[in-house]
Amino acid sequence: MTLQKKATIISSATATLLIIIKVVIGIMSGSVAVLASAVDSVLDLIISAFNYFAINKAEQPADEKFNYGKGKIEALAAVIEGTIIATSGCYIMYHAIKKAYVGETTNYLGESMMVMGISLVITIALVLFLNYVAKKTNSLVIKSDALHYKTDVLTNGAILVSLFLVYETGYEIIDSIAGGIIAIYIIYSAYDIIKEGVYILLDAALDEETVQKIKDILDNCSELNDYHYLKTRRSGNTNFVDVHLVFHEKISLMEAHNIADKIEEKIEQIDPKEEWVINSHLDPYDDSTQK
Repeated sequence: MTLQKKATIISSATATLLIIIKVVIGIMSGSVAVLASAVDSVLDLIISAFNYFAINKAEQPADEKFNYGKGKIEALAAVIEGTIIATSGCYIMYHAIKKAYVGETTNYLGESMMVMGISLVITIALVLFLNYVAKKTNSLVIKSDALHYKTDVLTNGAILVSLFLVYETGYEIIDSIAGGIIAIYIIYSAYDIIKEGVYILLDAALDEETVQKIKDILDNCSELNDYHYLKTRRSGNTNFVDVHLVFHEKISLMEAHNIADKIEEKIEQIDPKEEWVINSHLDPYDDSTQK
């Protein structure tokens, strides 16, 4: 079992544990902030289960039907995950406004604070683990999962503070305000996840820094006369690069091929942890001006 799959299983188990304790205390106390956190944990479980499916599919090799593999399913998973996160934010906002309007009271404040404290510690440990996996694998799904649980750390901390303030002051509006702030932050955090996923689905170019490094390698190759039609994109943890390399018309095919191999090796060294698929077309002259 790959490290990515292990990470999704651990995320699912953690979400299940948090759901149980938050739902019980949330219903007993009537705290909109605790119930909002419980709903978020339910979504965490759904997302982690979907992430396991996405990673399993993304890791399957290319075949006759999917010649480039299924890496883009990770981007699709990120878009779905971001949408779910944003939806949960809207749901939390609704309950925060409803509690403020109706004027509900919060019970079992001591128990609620204890539950949120335990949740905070568990979530911090999970975030540290997911960050480790994300750095090791560079998986967009795990990065999205880590970002999601980072928002949980902040929300759990905010809920804990709000419950303490309600306990000390008796002002129930603090719970609603905390829930509303958390909802806004959750919706905002979903934007980057959705954006990155959509960019990959639309075959956006690699980041500017990586593209510039590729251009520097090509510009510094003295054996090249020129290059054109440089295109890049990303799918899963694989970077795709296409480029036309222009050589002197008298150069042998073998020599040009060897130079192209060296160029490809240098490009792959930009980030050895990632997979690279580089297609270089060898030209005896610049044919870009003829099209």
